[in-house]
Amino acid sequence: MELTERKLKILQAIINDYVRTAEPVGSRTLSKQLDMAVSPATIRNEMSDLEEMGYLTHPHTSAGRVPSDKAYRLYVNNMMGDYEISPEAKDFINRTLKADIDEFDKTMKRAAELLSEITNLASFVVTPKNSEDRVKFVNLLPVDERTVVLMIVAESGKVSNTTLRLRVPYTAEALNILAKNITYNYRGKTISEAMTEDIIDDFRSDLAAMNRLTESIMPNFMRTLSDMLNVHLYLDGLSNIFDIPEYTDLSRARNFISLFDKREEFARNLMDRGDGMTVTIGEENEDENLNDCSLITATYHVDGQLVGKIGVIGPTRMRYGEITSIVQYLTDNLNHTFQLEGAEGGEDDDDDG
Repeated sequence: MELTERKLKILQAIINDYVRTAEPVGSRTLSKQLDMAVSPATIRNEMSDLEEMGYLTHPHTSAGRVPSDKAYRLYVNNMMGDYEISPEAKDFINRTLKADIDEFDKTMKRAAELLSEITNLASFVVTPKNSEDRVKFVNLLPVDERTVVLMIVAESGKVSNTTLRLRVPYTAEALNILAKNITYNYRGKTISEAMTEDIIDDFRSDLAAMNRLTESIMPNFMRTLSDMLNVHLYLDGLSNIFDIPEYTDLSRARNFISLFDKREEFARNLMDRGDGMTVTIGEENEDENLNDCSLITATYHVDGQLVGKIGVIGPTRMRYGEITSIVQYLTDNLNHTFQLEGAEGGEDDDDDG
């Protein structure tokens, strides 16, 4: 059986109507919408053919039809066309997403929030494991008499902050000296290299007066380095699913949210997806828990090197053209800004903060 031009027009109309209403589409509805001189009976026959070909399904509780995963795949590959993002939306993205290579994690978290806000879907950003990233500098920032913030900044711009509760009091001068010594010992080392070293004994001899302070901070420094090796997943907008008709069933909503219980596994699976824009629909997803979801991801780069994923997850009934365009525009914004930041940064200076 052949996908004629008329069948394609009917299929596209069904997809558009179902994405908009979440209601099965009947022949009478289509006959009013289509700019074709065909009767509801003829449309019903064409819909039956499309169902036989696997492009439509027939819910038991309705006389109408709904698109299948196969129909959405055809739509994404051949039918959705280009979606033009409004100047207002572009301006909102540009103003809100002020990418800053020196606050990489904060920027990517904001990107997830922004994507969720614009699409009204659950969004995510994955920052990758990067064992070859190098330590740029370390800082220790006082909070109160027993609390400090340990900041490790990598050459890629990735920043990791850890709040530490110390067993001994400290002075600002002692923190400054210790931070400079840690920076001196670790600057330029890859995170993998830094993880294999233990300079607590060196600090004990060089900074005997700060022995106990060093013992409090250095194990946390090592743990923070270890965290920087991990894949990080930022999620936003999970509550949006409760506004989607497919998830008014609380058990189905819970199943959706449970996808993110194993965050590390989910993040690793995202990183294994292909480069560029990737759309997987329903049963195309390897994880059976995603068999009634669509997953859209794009790849972003920092200075052409650091690679991660950004995207959305939601029901297969998705505004594919609009959402892929938004994801692509936001990704291009990040790539362009981070490339400029890297180019303008030039050589590292001697001011380690």
